Amino acid sequence: MKKYQVVTSVSVLAIVAMLLLTVSVRENKADQARIAATPEIKAFEVRSSEWGRHYPRQYSTYMQTKKGDAFIDVLGDLEPGLVINWAGYAFSKDYSRPRGHYYMLEDQAVSLRTGAPDPAKGIPSPQPTACWTCKGPDVARLIARDGELEFFTGTWDKYGSEVVNPVGCADCHDPKTMKLVTTRPHLKRAVDASGILKYDEATQQDMRSLVCAQCHIEYYFKPTEWTDKNGEKKVAKVNTLPWDKGLSVEAIEQYYDEIGFTDYTHKLSKAPILKAQHPDYELFRTSIHFKRGLACADCHMPYVREGGVKYTSHQILGNPLDNIGNTCLNCHHDSEEGFRAILKRKLERKYELARKATASIATAHLEAQKAWELGANEEEMRPALMDIRKGQWRWDFALASHGAFFHAPEEMLRIIADAIHYGEEARIKLRAILAKYGAGDYVAPDFSTKEKAQALAGIDLLKESREKTRFLNTVRKEWFNEAKKKGVFDPQGEQDMVPFISAWPVPAEDGSTEKAPMETKAAGEQTPDRQAKEKL
Repeated sequence: MKKYQVVTSVSVLAIVAMLLLTVSVRENKADQARIAATPEIKAFEVRSSEWGRHYPRQYSTYMQTKKGDAFIDVLGDLEPGLVINWAGYAFSKDYSRPRGHYYMLEDQAVSLRTGAPDPAKGIPSPQPTACWTCKGPDVARLIARDGELEFFTGTWDKYGSEVVNPVGCADCHDPKTMKLVTTRPHLKRAVDASGILKYDEATQQDMRSLVCAQCHIEYYFKPTEWTDKNGEKKVAKVNTLPWDKGLSVEAIEQYYDEIGFTDYTHKLSKAPILKAQHPDYELFRTSIHFKRGLACADCHMPYVREGGVKYTSHQILGNPLDNIGNTCLNCHHDSEEGFRAILKRKLERKYELARKATASIATAHLEAQKAWELGANEEEMRPALMDIRKGQWRWDFALASHGAFFHAPEEMLRIIADAIHYGEEARIKLRAILAKYGAGDYVAPDFSTKEKAQALAGIDLLKESREKTRFLNTVRKEWFNEAKKKGVFDPQGEQDMVPFISAWPVPAEDGSTEKAPMETKAAGEQTPDRQAKEKL
């Protein structure tokens, strides 16, 4: 081939390559321009699919959250002792591992904890409206429409036809600017009161955790008297964060002690119990990850690249290990196999201590019950009951934070160790009382299975399940029909949803009992491998 032909061929190839590169750059710039542009989305747009029309990549990943459908009956599959520790509280009836944001409304409605309200018969839910607080963008819409105090007044069933969309875009983004915002008033108040930072001075990186902290925190429902516009006196149970003295387990306990707060009186031991919610943010702030400048989103919503476009995945990872290459191994320089082996061993030690704490406190509750039966008085019981309160608060604080062992392993182990200490201190005091009343050799009854534990706690599971089944087949269906008429329900929010698998017996037409209230494919997806993974 002549020299000029070679030169010509090379030149043509170079031109073609440059043209292709130019086209690619233009396409990438067009994509980036679309992402950077701010579309018009109306205020309090609760339908995430509407946001998805403008942000298809983020919405597509958000919809992948539906894959987090693994079901685990914590009371039955993992730790029956929880039933004893929560006796007298709704969690002793039913508690399963959270399936993620996509399923939160479904799982809350099916849970025995929310009861079986029937407005036509004047039967309310046992839970306040505050139980909707973290369940979706409808909450911010309702607070804006009705006012915060009105929103927190009444029982859970009050907004059954209004809170119908799971956590979505409007919970964390300003529709005008797309900036991260918090839409729950309680968080801003708590941040400013705690002194950890000034809310109005929060950086973008701060906000990448604070939007999560709207819900993944410890809180209680503060009774607040108020008068509505018609002059009617009411009491609102306002979602409140106990951060005035700090965010540690001891600081929050001090806050509760000083205001004389108790979540419930234990049915068996009569101890005044504090029930932790899910103090993820509080524990995360003690971690090395937080001290190195990481935010929740860095691990739970990692960045993704498509061509020249970089965006945040909205498939919020309940467990960052599910995408370990884009999360943990960005910083931890180890093989995936080696990293998982290290974590597995650490978790085994955590569960070993957690089981000891659960057993110690549960046994203390049963020993206290026996002491009361034998005639013990309040004065002699009070020191042991306060130890139970302290031990259970620490036990619950550590374990109710689902990712705490990854967030702050050292702090979690410290708290569990304290829980064991207080549990055993209570038992030492109780053994002395039992001996005084002639029962020094008393052995607490067996609570090694969910059925045995719930029998000790006096729970009629079949009665509860009958009422819940009726509610699901009548009232709840009416709620969704009403929501559709109001135009606030996003049907894509239930696209390909895997229904809840109940952990309670459901009455069948022939009088026998079944396990689940509806057909579900999730049961077939619960392979032994996946169950083992979830337990770890």
